[in-house]
Amino acid sequence: MTATAAADAALTPADRDALLQRLAAAGYALVPAALAASALPADLSGLAALGDSWEHLPRDAYLRDGGHYRARRHSCFVYTAADATLTAVPHRPHWQPTAYNALHGGLTRWFEPIDPAVTGTPAWRGLLASLGGLFAQVRPAPRWYLEAHQFRIDTQGGIGRPTPEGAHRDGVDFVAVILVGRRQVLGGETRVFDAHGASGVRFTMQESWSMLLMDDERVVHETTPIQPDGERGVRDTLVLTYRAGGFQAPD
Repeated sequence: MTATAAADAALTPADRDALLQRLAAAGYALVPAALAASALPADLSGLAALGDSWEHLPRDAYLRDGGHYRARRHSCFVYTAADATLTAVPHRPHWQPTAYNALHGGLTRWFEPIDPAVTGTPAWRGLLASLGGLFAQVRPAPRWYLEAHQFRIDTQGGIGRPTPEGAHRDGVDFVAVILVGRRQVLGGETRVFDAHGASGVRFTMQESWSMLLMDDERVVHETTPIQPDGERGVRDTLVLTYRAGGFQAPD
């Protein structure tokens, strides 16, 4: 690694311009919760009220490494820049080509949709729309095709793998990895690398509703496995992907 995430400390609350400049210049930005609240803006108290929904995620039945450490839900939306609206689309599968996901690429994966009691809240809709507007300022697009993933990684089997596919891109324009919470775990270090060079940063997300925003064309990312720290541990995240060219799907 040639740098540390300490550079992100320069980002201060209420400084949307600095956030935009950081994302445009470096291809990523690690955003403290206070900055997310002021600069996006995001309703952190409203989002925190949704945290219980991570306790009720069904197991991921598609893990090709034989693990049982991941639970998830998945839903899709379209964000239209002209009027800053967010529209839910009929439930559809998640699909990625093998070029972006060597482990699970090529699979048509049907996950249970995210609970409407979550996706219908102003806090949820505001977060997804605010990020859509922010990303459109970095790379203008008339609309974003948006996939939302609720993830829980646990240590019930000893080790949980947030990114079993390893360091990767997602085949989209922008990615937001949002830490909902973590408890009784060790590890889970996030690493972000230049997609076309050797430079990179590493850090461990600890603060609930802190966010890692990434330009998927410019960086690759991964998170190291988690191990239990005493009792069974969990790491909960919300991952949002924004793509201008439509949803990924088999040809």
